[in-house]
Amino acid sequence: MSSVLYDTPGPRARRRSLIGSVATGIAIAALLVFIVFRVAETGRIDAELWQVYTDPPRGSSAVDVWTSLLINGLGATLRAAAVGGVLALAVGLVLVVLRMAKPWWVRYPATAIIEVFRGLPVILLMFFGVLGLGMPIFQGVVFGLVIYNAAVIGEILRAGIVSLPSGQAEAGSAIGLTQPQILFSILLPQAIRRMLPSLISQFVVLLKDTSLGFIIGYTELLRILRINTEFFGESYLFVLFFVGAAIYIAVNFLLSRLAIWLERRGSMKAAGGAVHADTEHAETHPEAGQKP
Repeated sequence: MSSVLYDTPGPRARRRSLIGSVATGIAIAALLVFIVFRVAETGRIDAELWQVYTDPPRGSSAVDVWTSLLINGLGATLRAAAVGGVLALAVGLVLVVLRMAKPWWVRYPATAIIEVFRGLPVILLMFFGVLGLGMPIFQGVVFGLVIYNAAVIGEILRAGIVSLPSGQAEAGSAIGLTQPQILFSILLPQAIRRMLPSLISQFVVLLKDTSLGFIIGYTELLRILRINTEFFGESYLFVLFFVGAAIYIAVNFLLSRLAIWLERRGSMKAAGGAVHADTEHAETHPEAGQKP
């Protein structure tokens, strides 16, 4: 069996792939061991330093440390990501509708907006929101996230629409649907479903970009880690940022798994519908499966 993009690998190709995967895994493991030993030599992972999470010094409690990380830091990160993600998706939908419009005086400005905002750094847009537009810090962070990611999401959705068979739009036009009806009723729902993994991957990027708010003073997870390091001392830098990195990885891993689950669920629904239709046809017309 082969797919549209590539043939199914044979035994030799699978063996080479396995050897390459094992060799890569060994190399990564060796690199991690080397890093751990080098860090251990500096004393930054001594056992007493990890007590900052169970019995922290300077009159603090473990509840204070974990509250600052999970409630204050991660909570602020997720809040900015949630608001920015919803607004970016809404603005991205508007941009792709304008981008796919027939009149050139609508399509060309939308194309220019998408291309310009995709090429601007997120932190520059955050600075523009705070300094140029006088927004509060939270709104400036969300502004930068929305403007950049809306442009990217608009292009993702446009790619999904372009990838659909042209016959679907032609069929909609043949039954009397207008261009907006074809876009909203036929093309956009399929494009969103088809590009859902890419959309969720972009939301992962958006979540990571919230850490740029640290530069303009937004108190998210990265800034909380820095505040804790300044409070407890530079010797706690590694153990604090190690757990912070683990939190980022865990959240992004959950989002990635969500994308995989949604993709498989959509594929299973499509396959289940086809199988159900074939089975129903065979039950209704049993003679169809018999050879003449």
